[in-house]
Amino acid sequence: MFFVKGVKATRVTQQSVLTDETTCTVLNSTLTKDINCSYNCGSDCWRSSKYPCLQVYVSLNATGRIGLLSHNEEMLDVSSECFYVPKCQKDHTALRVMVQNISEHLKMHQQVTCYHDSSEHQGSILLNRLYGSSTVFHSLFWPSCMLSGGTLIIFMVKLTQYLSILCEQIGKAPK
Repeated sequence: MFFVKGVKATRVTQQSVLTDETTCTVLNSTLTKDINCSYNCGSDCWRSSKYPCLQVYVSLNATGRIGLLSHNEEMLDVSSECFYVPKCQKDHTALRVMVQNISEHLKMHQQVTCYHDSSEHQGSILLNRLYGSSTVFHSLFWPSCMLSGGTLIIFMVKLTQYLSILCEQIGKAPK
């Protein structure tokens, strides 16, 4: 677990180019189109639905560059044109209301902290980073604690066994 979590978090953090933190100004937040998706309605049952595509354009205050904002790296992988991709469900209206609430929230908070690529090789801008230095820390710290705790428990069991054998030998010694 230690190896897998540590290597995954470290590799994703090192490969990420969207690391420069700055303040962005929300320029436009609109629902552009409905995108088809499918949801699970039981075993061997899939139904289709739609979710609205929210596009958010921001201006980087540091450079003045305008770009399309994505919620996080995961959303960037799912859809490069939509800010947020909700989990597909039957109720299309509920999805639309949820995405409209996100749009209104962004319109109310014009200034947001965002992450971008300073070399501008990557045109995307992120609102939240899933994999940062704190993720690497937690991916390595907690498995290390578990490994240390497990080692300590094994050591204490072996010490108890040794002391038990030692006590037994002392009790059998001739007086």
